[in-house]
Amino acid sequence: MYVRRSAAVLAAAVVIGAAAPAIAADSSPSASPSPAGSPSPSAPAKPTYPAELYGTTDPTYDGVWRQSLAMLAQDTVGVQPAEGAVDWLLTQQCANGAFAPYRADAAADCDAKTLVDTNNTAAAVQALVALGGHDAAASKAVTWLKSVQNKDGGWGYLPGGDSDTNSTSVVIGALAAAGEKPADVRKDGKTAYDALDKLVLPCKGDGAGAFAFQPDKKGKLLANADATAAGVLGSLGKGLVVSPGKDAPATRCVSDGLPASQQAAVNGAAYLTDALAKDGHLTSALPGAEDQPDYGNTADAVVALAALSGADAAEKPLRWLERNSAKWAKQSGPAAYAQLILAAHATGTDPRDFGGADLVKQLNATGPAPQAATKAADKDAEKDEKGDSPFGVWWYVGIFLVVGVGIGFLLSGRKKGPQA
Repeated sequence: MYVRRSAAVLAAAVVIGAAAPAIAADSSPSASPSPAGSPSPSAPAKPTYPAELYGTTDPTYDGVWRQSLAMLAQDTVGVQPAEGAVDWLLTQQCANGAFAPYRADAAADCDAKTLVDTNNTAAAVQALVALGGHDAAASKAVTWLKSVQNKDGGWGYLPGGDSDTNSTSVVIGALAAAGEKPADVRKDGKTAYDALDKLVLPCKGDGAGAFAFQPDKKGKLLANADATAAGVLGSLGKGLVVSPGKDAPATRCVSDGLPASQQAAVNGAAYLTDALAKDGHLTSALPGAEDQPDYGNTADAVVALAALSGADAAEKPLRWLERNSAKWAKQSGPAAYAQLILAAHATGTDPRDFGGADLVKQLNATGPAPQAATKAADKDAEKDEKGDSPFGVWWYVGIFLVVGVGIGFLLSGRKKGPQA
């Protein structure tokens, strides 16, 4: 979920056949001398992005994604995002309901060249529904998502693209958040769960119980941890924000005895449990980095395991993240902080003391200052006015002044198969 760019981001670049636009990060002066006190004529201009946007890196492919995750994370801890941040998100929506990852000129109408996708749209739906008050925008987005459902019941990253586990799962989360029943959303009689079922590996052989991102060129399914974490949530009908589940921890792949979607979730969780057993973290699937920890996918796995079986099932990877994720999150920015906060939320862990770090404060610092009043504070104040609390409203005000008003899935480096 990243300076890991989301899997969706890399998938987009591959599908369109071009890399993301080159935006210069090196603003150092050229070798040619220039007059003292004047800028080098060949020094590239440093790109600037809207102040309402979380993060400072190029948002071409993940602007809406990281904005949505940041605000979802804020919402889980009762923090109200800045109005400007929400307004910016809304400006990225096209008239047909779809969201583009980033529209530099939001006043211009979307056209055939505007890159819209299911992942950014589905994440935006989840954020807008969570924040409340944006039913019309969320409804239009859901209508568009339904209109680009594939005949196998699933979704690809781009409209018309082959269905993949991650895209199908994040759309399931959007449908569920918007009050839809994903099992009732059909294309040619097929549902999202039918599409996911075709992407699950059997219980025998390598990768037993895992999800593949997509079949490879020969139609073979290859286990993918990132897709598996997404697939577990999708099979459970859950979105990016989850509460601890109550099912027994999944320790082995089962071939029958459960409804198909539940069985897929259990088997996927069993695969993740096994993959995490040795070191407590997943490893990167990126070429040349196979021996490196994958922090983002590990956070996704924590959410997936907790969604099925509760906090205890995710204890080992959660503690590993508490000890090791600080540097990664700092380098990666808002989506990474949001991912960790969502993992903390899924396990009932305090994101303001995550291995000694205040994830809420750190996420807050990557974007526009949130509104001073939080939902939690408003609710507590209402209780006090009714005499429901032994403490006065000023006690709550003092607490929030002390802790500060801070804030405080699923996609990871892949091409057609695996990929932040």
